[in-house]
Amino acid sequence: MKRVFLTVLDAVGCGELPDAALYGDAGANTLGHMVDAAHPSLPNLAGIGLGHIPSTHYPPDPAAVGGYGKCAEVSAGKDTTTGHWEIAGLRLTKPFPTFPEGFPADFIAAFEKAIGHKVIGNKPASGTAILDEIGEESRRNATPIVYTSADSVFQIACHEAVFPREELYRFCRIAREMLQGDLGVGRVIARPYEGEEGSFVRTSGRRDFSMPPIGRTLLDAVKEAGMESLGVGKIEDIFADTGLTGSNHAAGNPACIDAWMEYMRKDFDGLCFTNLVDTDSLWGHRRDPKGFAEALEYVDRKLPEIQALMGEDDLLIFTADHGCDPTYRGTDHTREYIPLLCWHKKMTRAVDLGTRSTYADIAATCADWLGLPERWNAESFKDMLL
Repeated sequence: MKRVFLTVLDAVGCGELPDAALYGDAGANTLGHMVDAAHPSLPNLAGIGLGHIPSTHYPPDPAAVGGYGKCAEVSAGKDTTTGHWEIAGLRLTKPFPTFPEGFPADFIAAFEKAIGHKVIGNKPASGTAILDEIGEESRRNATPIVYTSADSVFQIACHEAVFPREELYRFCRIAREMLQGDLGVGRVIARPYEGEEGSFVRTSGRRDFSMPPIGRTLLDAVKEAGMESLGVGKIEDIFADTGLTGSNHAAGNPACIDAWMEYMRKDFDGLCFTNLVDTDSLWGHRRDPKGFAEALEYVDRKLPEIQALMGEDDLLIFTADHGCDPTYRGTDHTREYIPLLCWHKKMTRAVDLGTRSTYADIAATCADWLGLPERWNAESFKDMLL
């Protein structure tokens, strides 16, 4: 039995990429600045090499056993879909479109006609701020909120007492079908909310409707080889339900870790790909270093249980998909390197994996570990881990 457990700590970048200034992100460092601001206790992640990545600002553990390094992003962009696709081997030469002035008026009119409702908003905004601004108007008048961000997203927020989740998801599917070509955003996101004016909160009913991958990914390779290709959390959304043999669409880090560990208790050959979203959605965008630190501390506390479930031929990889520096200006993602932490039971020392030239080296390594030939023009570091 040979398995890879690949886990994305969403938005946990580790320092600005050389082209960060082109994205308005010069000086961003999600992990380093969070560590400086909140002083988290992460002894178990340090035990597999976290502190040996200098940009994390976390004290290195001299007894660490694991592979450590960081990866640069080749693809243009700093969004969830772009990052996950490159981790899975698929690089983008052209970024997904963004809409800093909102979506074109003719598109909005066509969308309103298609869903049978007027919409309000249509501008870049923080998801929580826009509920404070127009959430009551949306609820009172049954007008869905449409908004975007610095990322390539079309987000629709509806009060659950006015539009049940399945109706909101229908709106999103319509938008996904319409947003093609020059309007082809990476993701359409359902953002249901509840509560009363002044205390609206987003619920666990978020769903992402992604553009289907434009090429073959690690997930496809694993599935086509007859192995299990399992997704946890929003993985199935990010890859538009492609390349998977099974999925648990758990919401929130505790539920996702439970689902991941449940898969670990099963016998299979293949891949389990997990996204732990709370560092991004709950704390990074809200610029809350303390909450961000606590989310990572929870992962750290669960790590010994995860390691205990590992088989002799299993590989554990922690990484990220972009940054979202909780000490930075604004509320958007940040263009950063991603950390790389690897561990398996036969390791006896710390291994410097260096700075990888592309996130896709992770896909190449996962495929190599599972005995698959695909490399996606990237370089496997499997032999370094052995």
